[in-house]
Amino acid sequence: MEDSAKKITTDARRILEQIRADRRRLHQIPEIGTDLPQTSEYIKLRLNEMGIPWRSCGGPLPAKMTADYVEAGFPRMEKETGIIAMIGQGNPCILLRADMDALPVQEKNDLDYRASGPYGHMCGHDSHTAMLLGAARILKGMERELRGSVKLMFQPGEETGAGARLMVEDGALENPRVDAAFSMHVQPTDETGRVGYAVGINSASLDTFILKVHGKGGHSSQPQLCVDPLMVVNQVYQALNLLVTREADPAAMVTLTCGVAKGGTAVNIIPSEAELHIGLRTLDVASAKHLARRIPEVIEHYVKAWRAEYDLTVFHTPSTLSDVSLCREVVPYIREVVGEYRIHEIPAITGTEDFGYVTEKVPGMFVFIGAGRPGNPPLHSPKMVLDEDVLPVGAAVYANVAAAWLEAHGEDAP
Repeated sequence: MEDSAKKITTDARRILEQIRADRRRLHQIPEIGTDLPQTSEYIKLRLNEMGIPWRSCGGPLPAKMTADYVEAGFPRMEKETGIIAMIGQGNPCILLRADMDALPVQEKNDLDYRASGPYGHMCGHDSHTAMLLGAARILKGMERELRGSVKLMFQPGEETGAGARLMVEDGALENPRVDAAFSMHVQPTDETGRVGYAVGINSASLDTFILKVHGKGGHSSQPQLCVDPLMVVNQVYQALNLLVTREADPAAMVTLTCGVAKGGTAVNIIPSEAELHIGLRTLDVASAKHLARRIPEVIEHYVKAWRAEYDLTVFHTPSTLSDVSLCREVVPYIREVVGEYRIHEIPAITGTEDFGYVTEKVPGMFVFIGAGRPGNPPLHSPKMVLDEDVLPVGAAVYANVAAAWLEAHGEDAP
């Protein structure tokens, strides 16, 4: 496949200007959550221009799920803006995924194509989408040579932890059935074109707990007549932090963070309600399961001990898994594009990546690709900027992984 990889790499460089134009256009229209109308329409337009069939996928959210995510502080997500596109036919089928949502972070870069407004592509998802569009053009040009099909997954809502789940539940992995999946994420603090991957658990799981405590408000001079919800959430938070120190394996990576604590209006008023939003991250499956069971138990006992009532919303984003066998197979395909010494193993990230909803169902691989250099502003910074030289490299990696994997697994493969 070396000759094929060289051709794919050459093709990717040849269409650099189109990939860059796609990325810059998407950079100027950042949208958050799963409702990405402008982004989605642009991708559909480009797929139509390339003659690639597509369908909408991924929503709308069920009413209960909508309430849960809005409660967690995410935008209301009611529309279907995920896209599944197909190149080739039948099985075997490999899925290439790119996320396409932005962040509620206002960009502070002095760029001709800088986004205006309160949102920004400060996690690089615009580049993921542009690179996948570039790969789509390359793969469409070699469609007759493909020994199976390539499914393109343009996914909204990664930053919510919900987008991949919605698309999987809406059949993204079926018709045709997906046999393997691959995804990438840019890394602006690593050298451009350098690829890192972890085998096995690749990212932390995230369990989110949204607690609303209902007390009994009144005058601060008469606490005996009240049930103070602020005191209750303070007790709960302290107890949950102690829970992690006593019941999680010290060798496991476990973090518990309170991202939101709110309630009250004035110093002399005991409020009727207070809220606490807790995030639990871990790379250890056993710890995740144990603490996900124990946290609601601790909340129940502490709230009831102080005579309050409560509502608790819980949702889970799984760890992303990079399949051992698939990694062993795909690493050489990536190496054909980036070079012998520019791909290496890295530790699992402590952040969360909702590609885990895909890798729960099918063998998958997730990699980071450098798009800058050490010392650059990191992901999610308002000053994050990417080296656009990564764009043809990423497009070629996407395309070569798909073509080479199909070559090895097609019905008439050697």
